Amino acid sequence: MEQILLVRYGEIHLKGLNRPFFERKLIEGINNALRGFGATVRREQGRIYVHGVSEDRIEDACDALTRVFGVHSISPAVAVEKDWDAIVDAAARLTEQAAGGQAKTFKVYARRSDKRFPMNSEAISRELGHALLQRFANLKVDVHAPEIKVCVEIREQAFIYADEIMGAGGMPTGTAGRAALLISGGIDSPVAGYLMAKRGLVLSAVHFYSYPYTSARARDKVVTLTRLVSRYAGPIRLHLVPFTEIQLAIYEKCPPKETTVLMRRLMMRIAEQIAQKDGALALITGEALGQVASQTLESLCVTDDAVNMPVFRPLIGFDKEEIVSIAKRIGTFETSILPYEDCCTVFVPQHPVTKPEVEKLRESEAMVDFTPMVEAALVRTELLLVDGV
Repeated sequence: MEQILLVRYGEIHLKGLNRPFFERKLIEGINNALRGFGATVRREQGRIYVHGVSEDRIEDACDALTRVFGVHSISPAVAVEKDWDAIVDAAARLTEQAAGGQAKTFKVYARRSDKRFPMNSEAISRELGHALLQRFANLKVDVHAPEIKVCVEIREQAFIYADEIMGAGGMPTGTAGRAALLISGGIDSPVAGYLMAKRGLVLSAVHFYSYPYTSARARDKVVTLTRLVSRYAGPIRLHLVPFTEIQLAIYEKCPPKETTVLMRRLMMRIAEQIAQKDGALALITGEALGQVASQTLESLCVTDDAVNMPVFRPLIGFDKEEIVSIAKRIGTFETSILPYEDCCTVFVPQHPVTKPEVEKLRESEAMVDFTPMVEAALVRTELLLVDGV
């Protein structure tokens, strides 16, 4: 009898001839998540099996696997030979552990992938349920809402388990190319990065800071947020861009009500150049339609006018409560609400324009030659490789 982790994947099953590519990327993600566990990973008949994790680290390994995009669910299981007595004994030990000596209801779920096994799925469920009832007087069958689920899969071995831990889902990291996330210290942008990484994107990240108007703690906060996202998305190239000179020029020389939108345009221009150097094909932002003045439809159109790359906004139709709920689930919320200002919250105009026009914003931007400032910011940009594993 061997303790293993049975890993299932979902959406990959829909792939055709390129399915092996997605499976390989998923196994890469699993191996990365299980660094230091002494695990070996193999794929067989639509399942992934993890061997070699010590029993005292099974819970930690399962926790790590729940953050691997592409994983549908994980079950700690025991593997035994396809011998009926061995299957019954393993199921009995698992059931005894789950019941803890108390009166419980149970149901047996069986799946026979190996059709050479002499009993079909229905017979396995029936006979194993009968065997467990004979062994445990405190058990009763409940086929609708059982407290214990005893699951048996007959494949190259017999696998018996009682728990199914849900994973992150989505597509494996690295199956959809690379995009650059504009990450602030707020709630929204880490969630946006998480959601796009869930579709298989590798992330670069770009953060703008305005020292001395933003503190070192604000910078550290963003590094922490990037690390929390990287627990799911894998290693992230984080570019830290000095933005003070550009922001002051906008504040001093451009129409006050347009400063926020102009700032966003310059950020997008810089982020696009960084993305191109990183091999990214799109930008990602955490904007939600109508949330603030710079996120009206008109403002978003003006912002997009500054770049040629596609801009992904996965939160565009979300309300704040939905975004906060995801942030709490992925563990970024508590860091995001730390009271350290980023450059998006300094120099905010009292009455920002909510319906800017592209031509007028182009004219306002042309009032200042930003090109040397942009080039200087790119030269002084710091690169960090952030890995949350």
